[in-house]
Amino acid sequence: MSEHRRKTSQPQGGGRAAARRAAQQPAGRRTESSRRVPTASPSGAHGDEPAFASRAEARRAAQRGGGRRRGGGDSSGHEGRGRGRADSGKKRFIDYPRAGKYGFRRWVPSWKLVSGLCLGFLGLMMGAAGIAYALVVPPEIKDLATAQNNVYYWDDDTQMVATGGSVNRQEIDYAQIPEAMRNAVISAENKSFNSDRGIDPMGIARAFWNMARGGDTQGGSTITQQYVKNSMLSQDQTLSRKFKELFITLKVGETVSKKEVMAGYLNVSYYGRGASGLQAAARTYYGKDAEKLNESECAFLATLLKGASYYDPAGAPDVDSVNATAEKNTERATKRWKWILDEEVKDGRLSAEKRKTFTEFPMPDPPKKDAKLGGQTGYLVDLATKYFLAHNDRGVTEKELARGGYEIHTTFNKKKVAELEKSIKKVYDAKIDPKKRPDKDTHVEFGGASVDTKTGAIIATYGGQDATQHYTNNADATGAQVGSTFKPFVLAAAMEHGKRDPKRGEEQSDSERTPVSPKSIYNGDNELKINLYNGQVWQNEEGKEWLQTNDGDHSYGDITLRYAMQESANSPYVQLGMDVGTDKVKEAAMAAGLRDDDYMADSSVPSFSIGTSSPSAIRMAGAYATFATSGKQREPFSVTEVKHRGDVIYQHDTETKNGFPSVVADNVTDVLKNVVENGTGTPAQIPGRDVAGKTGTTDGNKSAWFVGYTPQISTAVSMFRMDDDETKKNREFLEMYGTGGEKSIHGASFPAQIWQDYMTEAVKGTKVVNFPKPEPIGETLFGGGAVSPSPTPSPEPSPSESSEEPAPPSPTTSSPSPSASETCAPLDWECRNNQDGGATNGNGNGNEGTTEGTADGGTDAGTSDGGTDTGATEGSTEGTTEGTTEGEENGRGGIFGGGG
Repeated sequence: MSEHRRKTSQPQGGGRAAARRAAQQPAGRRTESSRRVPTASPSGAHGDEPAFASRAEARRAAQRGGGRRRGGGDSSGHEGRGRGRADSGKKRFIDYPRAGKYGFRRWVPSWKLVSGLCLGFLGLMMGAAGIAYALVVPPEIKDLATAQNNVYYWDDDTQMVATGGSVNRQEIDYAQIPEAMRNAVISAENKSFNSDRGIDPMGIARAFWNMARGGDTQGGSTITQQYVKNSMLSQDQTLSRKFKELFITLKVGETVSKKEVMAGYLNVSYYGRGASGLQAAARTYYGKDAEKLNESECAFLATLLKGASYYDPAGAPDVDSVNATAEKNTERATKRWKWILDEEVKDGRLSAEKRKTFTEFPMPDPPKKDAKLGGQTGYLVDLATKYFLAHNDRGVTEKELARGGYEIHTTFNKKKVAELEKSIKKVYDAKIDPKKRPDKDTHVEFGGASVDTKTGAIIATYGGQDATQHYTNNADATGAQVGSTFKPFVLAAAMEHGKRDPKRGEEQSDSERTPVSPKSIYNGDNELKINLYNGQVWQNEEGKEWLQTNDGDHSYGDITLRYAMQESANSPYVQLGMDVGTDKVKEAAMAAGLRDDDYMADSSVPSFSIGTSSPSAIRMAGAYATFATSGKQREPFSVTEVKHRGDVIYQHDTETKNGFPSVVADNVTDVLKNVVENGTGTPAQIPGRDVAGKTGTTDGNKSAWFVGYTPQISTAVSMFRMDDDETKKNREFLEMYGTGGEKSIHGASFPAQIWQDYMTEAVKGTKVVNFPKPEPIGETLFGGGAVSPSPTPSPEPSPSESSEEPAPPSPTTSSPSPSASETCAPLDWECRNNQDGGATNGNGNGNEGTTEGTADGGTDAGTSDGGTDTGATEGSTEGTTEGTTEGEENGRGGIFGGGG
């Protein structure tokens, strides 16, 4: 073929197919490609362009990417660069910025990338939540959530009061929660409680929907959530607290039973009026235990869970004086109460027939204003608390007790406590009139205690008019001296240990002593000079003698110890105490049940024997009970059993000691029985009952006592005046001359009257029991200067006992009519003395044994140095016996704390 007919060579781009493909490319790339593809040349291909053998090869090259087209290789290495660009176009794991996109499109993520990231984040969160759920441990329930009241019970196990804990709560078991209360709470708060896992998404959505409509419905939180929030977490409205609540609730919902959650929720919730927990709420609003609530009352208490301040019908003006009025609260409470009952019907938890019976709103009791510890209750709670803290062997501290949750079963008898209070109030209302006698009848106080002689159980006390106003417990140690009620311990010491031999040394064993009979004769003169056991005159450190006076400055002459007790003559018993030894007198008092503490006076001075000590009424009642039981001594106690969260942690174990030989105790009882039958204690007689007791009045008429007993009950009653500033460390006792319209106050007056009134009721219905007949004891001795009589010869001896006794001593004071000391033989202990002021007239002005001391400036029998200023020259009868006890801090110690 000739050269000129040869076809012209096509461009190396691949012909029309390549042109078509180029046309399909974007304009930018097409332009670039057009710039790089050379035009046809008759001279053949350009030296740096690749040669394609066919259109198919060109197409394959185009499919491999524009890189090769743009920069095909040559022998100098251009082909390697083109292959590298082609390889960089491979797909990446995360195509971002997006390949093949230009401009802002490169930075817009694809839907695959967005959905992938969302799924990944959700998976990460679920994984973290799973780990958090697996690791979460519900925290311990807060102390405040478990804090409860301490519940005190009477001796018949009925509730006295719930108090003493930091929170007014008494925890109860699930079985004690009425089903009606559980149903009301579930219908009102969490309908899905029995089936949900602690969280109720539908309930939350429903709450939002009804709130948006303005409806009244249950809250979004489940019962489990509220239980967790109230018992384990703070009330802070923070995201972290909400987050904790969510996971803890889920955990609790899986690991804690529904019964435990329900009981915990109702026990920890606040119901207003200071009541936390269902039991406290039931007692506060309806005065009954939770178990006795009906469906209507339960619906109301469930209403309070929404916010007690705005649903308590009594109102809460201290919270919101505008919106929390009694009227508005009652309206809100009534509306919600009806709604809860209706919801229970809808939920199948209450029958429609039963619902129809609840037409009247169950109005709760009005609030009580701090009255639970008023009257005697506060004193009783205080005694029981002190006793338990002092005697529990588990070491329960006051701080632990304050957390509450303890059941304290006491010995107090509700009826007898009321009777003792009534008897004292009767005398107070009838006789004590501060308005009429402001200088005489102000600050008058009474105290009392009653003990079961067989066990030592304290069955009743009187601590003052009101524990919320008068804080010192008058049944416990007050500092009031006991006066002549101390004399029985002197007599007991004389009968048990005996009178010392004047020829021997001061320290003598009982075998070297002579037991004393109550028939022994002692000098009963007024202003008797007191001697030591060996006959030497007793002198104090300043060399002053002791002259002992009697009440009313009366001289009795030589009289028996029995008659001296009957008339409460002081001088015989002061001298008897010196003959026996005041250390032995103190020992006898402690054997009976008194304690050697701050209220036991200085026993180194003569007046110790006539009551300068100031034990409590409880201790005195317990000590006299030792005589009632023929010498068996038992400690007074006020708590029989204590439980904590159902477990018994304390039980009282009565321990009986031998205080005295029975012959000693029975003879003391016989002498004290005579006091009530014939002496200063006649106002205490109970018809048809054996009664033994002793009156006591202190010098300066600053306190008066009567302590007595039947075979079953021993009771002590005190009366005194004391300045009313209970914050003072050293409170002053005041005189009672003119108090109650009486010339002076004696144990035979108001205290004996109160004792008789109370004990008459206390023994009513009990078996009549008589005291045992005493066996003879000791020898008839003479002391205090009393001279043994010599029989007077007579041709015709008289058969009467009095004919063998000496003539009675001359009276020391003139009288228009003969006194009993002139008409009765001094050795006749059965003879009644009807002298002026004698107690046999029962008017309370009897010849009362006192601790008058001696003459002016006279007797500071209780001072720490034991000093005694007889002051005989002044002739005054007004010594003092306050001594150390009056200067002691009032209230320190006490029966259970170390004082009483």
